[in-house]
Amino acid sequence: MATLNLNGRDVSLPYDPRTTLLDFLHQHLSLFGTKKGCDHGQCGACTVIADGKRINACLVFAFQLEGAEVTTIEGIGEGESLHPLQKAFIERDAFQCGYCTSGQICSGVSLLREMKNEDPSAVTYSQTRHSKASLKEDISERMSGNLCRCGAYPNIVDAITDVIALERQ
Repeated sequence: MATLNLNGRDVSLPYDPRTTLLDFLHQHLSLFGTKKGCDHGQCGACTVIADGKRINACLVFAFQLEGAEVTTIEGIGEGESLHPLQKAFIERDAFQCGYCTSGQICSGVSLLREMKNEDPSAVTYSQTRHSKASLKEDISERMSGNLCRCGAYPNIVDAITDVIALERQ
């Protein structure tokens, strides 16, 4: 039987190869934290982490992740403890309606890993010696795949900046 590791536990994959990861989470596992927004990979509401990289759950079939480690918003924290980014979102009021928040947080957690690994973004890759992007510009570019219709972008960037500052201490 084909499985994937979801939030630290092995789950059997659906038999129907047409089942997207997003539909698998909703219809088979009753995990509704990952949101269905556009269903075309354009809004980022369905962002989850697969093998350490952020992906849009609406664009990948569940069977493609056989053997992978997948983390949804339900698996971001440690037990009852919130992840530092979740705490920062609350402290910075980095959400309004909350619909995009789970995707924003999953994307932000991946962003933190990318920055720790010094993976370049489009902004940092195209920098010249005379033009260095600010941290906030880099974060904004890295988060550009996640839309917020309420316009909480400044607070989202501030929340991520806060966690980066904590990690550097």
